[in-house]
Amino acid sequence: MTQHRFDDEDEDNVPEWVDQVMATVAKEVRRRRKELGMSAQNLADACEEIGHSIPRNVIANMESGRRANLPLVDVMVLAEALHTNPICLIYPVGYVEQVQKLPLRHSEQTWDAMRWFTGAEPGEPLALDLMLRLFHQHESEQRALHAAESSEQDEAWKAKSAGDATQREEALSAQAFYAERVALAKERLRRLRATIREEGGTPPTLWPSRFASPFDNNNHLEEDF
Repeated sequence: MTQHRFDDEDEDNVPEWVDQVMATVAKEVRRRRKELGMSAQNLADACEEIGHSIPRNVIANMESGRRANLPLVDVMVLAEALHTNPICLIYPVGYVEQVQKLPLRHSEQTWDAMRWFTGAEPGEPLALDLMLRLFHQHESEQRALHAAESSEQDEAWKAKSAGDATQREEALSAQAFYAERVALAKERLRRLRATIREEGGTPPTLWPSRFASPFDNNNHLEEDF
């Protein structure tokens, strides 16, 4: 369902924003259901198995536009039953060109609306929530740590299997470089997690190291941070 831009003079002819949102979700539920080869009853059964009943007739009424409301909990369970994410039912990127993000707004690209909704762009004015920015940064730092660890391990393997002294020295030098980057990444994570706690939040669970032994005291344990 592509929703086109509108001018102030024909604003009254635009369907209500709530109806537009519901229609977008309903159409995507139907598209996804058929893509998976599921009947409305199959979908209802899947919702029941998840633990939140959405009867077949309710699903049929939603898809046909006869349902008057669409609770958020239903969207969450429908998404799980359809093996997708709730945000993809609300903003079907690639299937709907434009959506109206909020009432009395011009339509915009669905991808832009999704990024606004999820706060996927920390630098944007609408994504200035401090804790959200800190969590984005935390994930970025964990990726940097894992990349540095991987490179350090690669160089350690090169040093161990080097064919001559020159190659071994080069590998050991590179290994030391990446070891320093690992240490710096860990320190940035420590400081970032301390900031999250100072702001009254709980830091996310640290990713386990892919290389450390379960008996290694340096295995990214929570108490180390």
